[in-house]
Amino acid sequence: MLRLSDVDISKLSPMMQQYAAMKTKYSKHILFYRLGDFYEMFFDDAITVSKELELTLTGRDCGLSERAPMCGVPFHACDVYLKKLIEKGYMVAICEQIEDPATAKGLVKRDIVRVVTPGTLIESSLLDETSNNYICSLYAKPKECAICLADISTGEVHLFAFSGKDMSAGVINELSRFSPAELLINDYFLTMKDVSAFVKDKLKTAISLLDEGDFIGDKNMEATAKQFSVASVSELGIAPDSISEKAVCGLFAYISETQKAAVGRFSKIITHDSEPIMTIGLTARRNLELTETLRNKEKKGSLLWVLDSTKTSMGKRMLKSYLEQPLVNPSRIMARLDAVEQLYMSPV
Repeated sequence: MLRLSDVDISKLSPMMQQYAAMKTKYSKHILFYRLGDFYEMFFDDAITVSKELELTLTGRDCGLSERAPMCGVPFHACDVYLKKLIEKGYMVAICEQIEDPATAKGLVKRDIVRVVTPGTLIESSLLDETSNNYICSLYAKPKECAICLADISTGEVHLFAFSGKDMSAGVINELSRFSPAELLINDYFLTMKDVSAFVKDKLKTAISLLDEGDFIGDKNMEATAKQFSVASVSELGIAPDSISEKAVCGLFAYISETQKAAVGRFSKIITHDSEPIMTIGLTARRNLELTETLRNKEKKGSLLWVLDSTKTSMGKRMLKSYLEQPLVNPSRIMARLDAVEQLYMSPV
């Protein structure tokens, strides 16, 4: 079976050379290459996807004596195939035609318009409307660690900073509470044995090891500021050159790179040092069965199942977050109770 790594790219047809150039940039991703009404995959990607999704593997002339392996999915029904690939742990780069084929002279121009990963899903058809879909950036160094979590579909952002001997326990508690779909880490994370073991054994999350430069630098700060529509990162209330700044910038630079544009939903960062909540350990969270049962890992039978009479997906997510993040500030607790009473006494 012909593989891209085995061919002389200069001998490929012009279209296949264009495909190869895109694939080289996104070698770790499945490349959805737009051809008319289909997203096509070639060479190694075609072989992989045909097996994973049980699609017919065909071939296409590529300028060589042997045809290139090919399979495809309809453009208008690609969501179902995307979901299956993401659930299987793959990342997908979407390559679109960026000019009208009817007016193009020669080869139609194409470019990557979006990268789809477990933590960057935005399509409602690919998401569980009752739960947030978080992507998390974790930046650590000796005796310090910060994690930043964001839900691209809602614009919600949380920031935590830890230090000292209880650092690992704090990180594990928050990761277990938010259950991010994707985790971005730096090298030092690999030395945090307790945390890395927890992520490997207990969390169903995709992990990407980023370079140190992906967390720092003016370019990453500029990308972060653009996502929040501010002039600079300092306007977000984050200390300059802090470990928190690195976690935030690493996350939003990654979001900018995958989305290829400003998401337009982010407005503030909830810093949990300033808005304390009750810390519930992993064991206690499980035994209390707040959002899922201990035995079957199902919502039915949990506290959330008992209380949930919400009518909208936004309400379901809010109730779940209230149970997972109990308030400890008396004034904020009373304000929330007053709001609930107002809604109960004067329903819309």
